[in-house]
Parts: sequence; C-alpha cells; structure tokens
Amino acid sequence: MDLFERQYQQLRDREAPLAARMRPRSLTEFVGQEEIVGPGRLLRRAIQADQLTSIIFYGAPGTGKTTLAQIIANTTKAKFIAINAVLAGVKDIREAVETAKTLRGQYGQRTILFIDEVHRFNKSQQDALLPWVENGTLTLIGATTENPYFEVNKALVSRSRLFQLKPLTADHLVLDLQANSGLLTWEALRRVPEGGVFAVVNSGAAAEQLESQADALPFLTRPIVLNSPLTNLVATLAQQHPEIKFDWVVGRNALAEEVDKELVVQQLSQVLADRGQVILVERLPQQGQRL
Repeated sequence: MDLFERQYQQLRDREAPLAARMRPRSLTEFVGQEEIVGPGRLLRRAIQADQLTSIIFYGAPGTGKTTLAQIIANTTKAKFIAINAVLAGVKDIREAVETAKTLRGQYGQRTILFIDEVHRFNKSQQDALLPWVENGTLTLIGATTENPYFEVNKALVSRSRLFQLKPLTADHLVLDLQANSGLLTWEALRRVPEGGVFAVVNSGAAAEQLESQADALPFLTRPIVLNSPLTNLVATLAQQHPEIKFDWVVGRNALAEEVDKELVVQQLSQVLADRGQVILVERLPQQGQRL
C-alpha cells in the first residue's frame, strides 16, 4: 500500500456512514443469529479456534453476512482477501490464488477469500474458483442474498458449509443494558429500523454523549436513552414507559459491577415480551476474582 492508498483508506474510514463505522468487530459485539454463532455453536467455535473450512452465508440484506466476514478477518491468522463479485473477475481469482500459493509455500500461512455477492459470478468464474477450493489452496467465504442451492455452482456448495442468517423483525424492540460505548446500540438501530432501541447508561455524561451522537439521526429513529442503574431499571421503565415489553435484551459486560447479578436477571424477565430473548456477554473473571 502506497502513501496515497493509505490516505484514501484513512479518509474513507473516517467519512464512512455511521452504520459502517459502528459495525461490530468481534463476536462479543455481534447481536443476534444465536442459532449459528451462539455459545457452543459450530461456527463460533470454528472462528474462535481459527479452524474455518469453506462456508457460504446466505440471507436477506442487513442480516450480518458481511459483518461476520469482517469479524473473521479481525480474528484469523490467515491472509484475508476480500472481493466483490459485481466488480471482480477471473483475473482477481488468479491473483488471490498466486498470493495463497506464495504464502503457503514461504510461511505456511492459509488464505481466506471472501467473495461478497458470490451469486453474481457467472459459471466460468465459479468454475475458475472451484479447483482451488477443492485442493485447499483457498478457503472460501461466500456471501449471497440468494438461495445458494440455485444460484451457486453445485460443486462449490457441496464443498462448503452453508449458514442461513435470519433477519431480526424490523419492528422489534431492543433494550441495550450497557450503552456507554454505544456499540450494541448502533448495531441494534441498524437491524430494527421500524422498531425501537432503548439504551441504558449509568451516568449523566454518558447519556449526554450518546444523545449528542444520536442527533445526526432522524428524531424517530434515535435511541431512547435511560440513565438508570440496572437495579432500578424495571422501576424506571414502569414509570416512564409502562407498556413497553422488549423482544431482545442485550448487554456486554452489563453485570460486571452488579453485586446481585441473579436479582438483576430475574427482574429483566418482567420487561420481556412473549418469546423475548436475553443475550448477555460477560467477561470471565481472572484467577482470584469472583464472578
């Protein structure tokens, strides 16, 4: 990468849309898709162990296919090459293959090739990719909004593990229990554009910062900020929003400072809708600490 490319990349990252800048960078920041990346699930274990085989993500736009690929790029020790099938062709596949051969031969490093909109490759382009996936030169991650059983080469499909990403209902209500960083809040806003996101913070300064960031959004799409300790959250909601029940309650290290964690979790059941789900990701204590 030369100086001008570096400057362009820095400018692009700085001026990217809010949703792109706040895109989750790790599994702990990723909301939803518990069926495939929940604790103990095969894909989560494969990402954490850096032992991915070829996979294809398929699902509606906005379900997290590209986000998952970026999370893999952030965690893998393999060389990660990303192309878009709308813009790329056989030449790009050959360049990726040559890079993969060189890295494997000189350093023993694997290469992952991420192809967004993989269904847009025609038959000859997909055929050019097939032998290198078959012999392991490339590990394929494909992403498509179409049904891969109909739109992707059957041989590629047979050599890949398929994962369907299902959308959150656009009108879901989400409660973020630890919105001081805003990461889960912005991701939830992207996923439920017709619903609503309630963001819990633990200080006036954090509330002011989050509201200031949200000023760039249309009024009706901004998160509703709640400045409340978790032990008083149910009472706060009952007072300010008595009829609200949440489809999703999410949090990252939300319980770290709570003395009675079990009580907080029990209270959360009072604000869950029927069939609502709670997803909490907590940092494990170090040796000598108490959970």
